Formats: sequence, structure tokens, C-alpha cells
Amino acid sequence: MTDKTKNIVQWIAAGLVGAIFLMSGTMKLNLPAEAVSQMANQGVTPAMAKNLAIIEILSAILFLIPRTSVLGTLLLTAYMGGAIATHFTHAQPLMAPCVILAIVWIVSVWRNAELKTRLFGQ
Repeated sequence: MTDKTKNIVQWIAAGLVGAIFLMSGTMKLNLPAEAVSQMANQGVTPAMAKNLAIIEILSAILFLIPRTSVLGTLLLTAYMGGAIATHFTHAQPLMAPCVILAIVWIVSVWRNAELKTRLFGQ
């Protein structure tokens, strides 16, 4: 694989991860009625959902910008850690947030050579 092709594929992967979080954050800003009731069951008010949406969108933007992608990765990790904890405490399936978190890290390590070096010493 040439460097140009690798770069394009990395951008596509990062774009897909970013799109997941941007769409999720946008949905939280425009809460449909069924989402309000689901979030209320988890103890999340509409005001809290808007704050979570802003955090999620800003974290996704930081993830997409190459210069701030490591910071974005850490913020998305913290965000998904909260999601995993919420799912765990409400006896909901953990697979989706865990898989999304794993994909965030796979893409981030693949995109950032420095992060790969620091984690794996290669």
C-alpha cells in the first residue's frame, strides 16, 4: 500500500469514527421524545443531554484534526468510559460502547505514529 493510499484510508476511517460521534451528538442536541424517555430512565435530563452533546461534538472535532487527534482520542475514551459505566449500572448491554471505544483506539494508533511508538515501543 502506498503512503498516499494509506493516508486516504486513515482519513476515511477517522471520518467514520468522527461521523459516529458527530451524529450521536447532533441527535442529543435535537432530542426526539422517545430518546428523552430512554435517557430519563438512565437519570439524564434534557439539559444534561445537551451538555453531553457539546462534549461529544467537541471531542469528535478534536479527534478529526490531526494536530489534536491524541487529545480527541483521550476525550472520546473518557466519554465512552462514562457510557460504559452508565450501561453497566443500568444492566444494559456493554458490547456497543466497548466496540466503539476499541475502534477509536485502533484508528488513533494507526493514524498517530507517535502514539503507536509510546504504547508499543516500535
